[in-house]
Amino acid sequence: MLMALQTWADVRLPKVFGSHMVLQRRKPIPVWGWSDPGEKITIQFNNQTKTAKADKAGKWMLRLDPTEAGGPYALTVRGKRNTVAFDDVLVGDVWVCSGQSNMEWTVKSSFNTAKEIQEANYPLIRHFKVPHDLSLTPKDDLLGGEWKPCTPETAGDFTAVGYFFARELQKELNVPIGLLNTSWGGTQSESWTSREAMESFEEFKPALATMPKSLEDYSKQRMEQLQGQIAKLQGALPDAAEVKQWSATDFNDAGWQTLRLPDLFDRKAIPNFDGVVWFRREVTIPDELAGKQLTLSLGQIDDADETYVNGVKVGNTGQVGQVRNYTVPVGTLKPGRNVIAIRVEDYGGGGGFSAKEDQLKLTGTGKDIPLAGDWKYRIADFNRNAVLVNPNLTGTILYNSMVNPLIPYAIEGVIWYQGESNAGRAYQYRKTFPLMITDWRTRWGQGDFPFLFVQLASFNAANGNSASGSTWGELREAQTMTLALPNTGMAVTSDIGEPKDIHPKNKQDVGKRLALNALKTVYGQNRVYSGPVFKSMEVNGNKAILTFDQVGSGLMSSDKYGYLKGFEVAGADQKFYWAKAEIQGDKVVVYANEVATPVSVHYGWADDNGEVNLYNKDGLPAVPFRTDTWKGITEAGRFK
Repeated sequence: MLMALQTWADVRLPKVFGSHMVLQRRKPIPVWGWSDPGEKITIQFNNQTKTAKADKAGKWMLRLDPTEAGGPYALTVRGKRNTVAFDDVLVGDVWVCSGQSNMEWTVKSSFNTAKEIQEANYPLIRHFKVPHDLSLTPKDDLLGGEWKPCTPETAGDFTAVGYFFARELQKELNVPIGLLNTSWGGTQSESWTSREAMESFEEFKPALATMPKSLEDYSKQRMEQLQGQIAKLQGALPDAAEVKQWSATDFNDAGWQTLRLPDLFDRKAIPNFDGVVWFRREVTIPDELAGKQLTLSLGQIDDADETYVNGVKVGNTGQVGQVRNYTVPVGTLKPGRNVIAIRVEDYGGGGGFSAKEDQLKLTGTGKDIPLAGDWKYRIADFNRNAVLVNPNLTGTILYNSMVNPLIPYAIEGVIWYQGESNAGRAYQYRKTFPLMITDWRTRWGQGDFPFLFVQLASFNAANGNSASGSTWGELREAQTMTLALPNTGMAVTSDIGEPKDIHPKNKQDVGKRLALNALKTVYGQNRVYSGPVFKSMEVNGNKAILTFDQVGSGLMSSDKYGYLKGFEVAGADQKFYWAKAEIQGDKVVVYANEVATPVSVHYGWADDNGEVNLYNKDGLPAVPFRTDTWKGITEAGRFK
């Protein structure tokens, strides 16, 4: 008890403060913490000495005077019982890096990993990873974390987008850059929004009325919901004796559900599911391949797998992201009917098969047997621990635990990569994304600080397009509309996505495009920072003539022959046709023989819109757009 009382009496600071940290230049620097009520606190930093007095609750705060970039310095905080000292403290620009998995994605998982890590010797770049945490009420401190200087030994675990962004800024500005990485894969914007902001939005009130009061209530609600979803899908969970039969060739799987693979199970069957799912598929082996050694290729699986062919275990992998290539031993495959069974365990986040279709196959003796298509599946069990760590079942839960404890740490701005998890509610995102940005700005109390974000890359989420509707197209539109907020910027990435991978590996260009936004809008450099942005359309006969802002040095196509791709045109019947498009000066002329009088033009309006190729001559891609306001497929989507 005496030790506990002594610890409580010691002066302490939030965990975001530490050795190797970066403090924000040219702004007052808040420093805060806890001690005995009424205790006098003395802080020394870079020839400044300031004092504060703790309030009745034992909390204190002061602001150091603005300081130019530099360091390293020491920061010393002295109370009546103890002294806290941090060394190697730099002053520069601090950027919060937040969002879902594409922001959390690390350098070691990006393109050119070995080369990037080997060359990552930027000691003036510092990175702080906020640990995953959940809370239904605002917390005043983080679970942990430490500031790490950028070296080849540390950079592999940095946010890739944040690191490549910081690298560009550090080279251009020659000042220290601090990255506060508070991100969590698969998360929705509502989880990053405060309760007060959510209460101000009428459409959130039904969800707020049912929000659990504690994590225990949350766990109970989630458990009941998950059990109900599984029961509706397949009935009761199987017992262990039944599961043992699922790898066998003669097991009867007629009652199982069907899912087309490759795909992520928890995007198509049960959202946010974590646990064990078995997949089975019959495959016909021709006589000439029967009995021979073949290779079973499955691509990447999230997270772990055990794989069987005709009841024989041919391999297992416990590492997410690793490509699976398993040898099927001689004599295992029979002529005619054979069965492949795969046990997949998803520990958390996305789960399932993220391979490209042509990666799912049996190969050998110069012949491939494709395996993409319908597979039978059945849930064996769900992860009860995940019930307590799923960040997407309610609002505010990440703001409370992973943002609020950072406030009011002085920052330059925010970079944000998120939206995939909100695509089904894209129309609502038009309001909720600006709501979250305004919420953060209000609570930080540092004015309308820069908020730069990444528009969704190309990815074939659900075959969405102009004909069937595209949730990702509508989400990109909502992101573009958010640029109406002051001091915002957007990096377009349609051209650098991967149709079959929701995590495109090219994070270098993402960071560069965000940095161009910052260098122009934040640091005042004379830069072209955006690709062409649709401005207006006029119709002349069967041709739609489009004008653009942000043309830079002029319009161009990335095609070596100058052809433009990605344009569609429709008449009053709202039926779209692929269009011919030509650059004429600073305009684009679009037409299709099937449309006598154009009413609408779409550009890059699809989940997978990677074929788009309109740029300005400064190398930046055009923003996807539509010229109509016809009804979207996400208009009814609401946060629940």
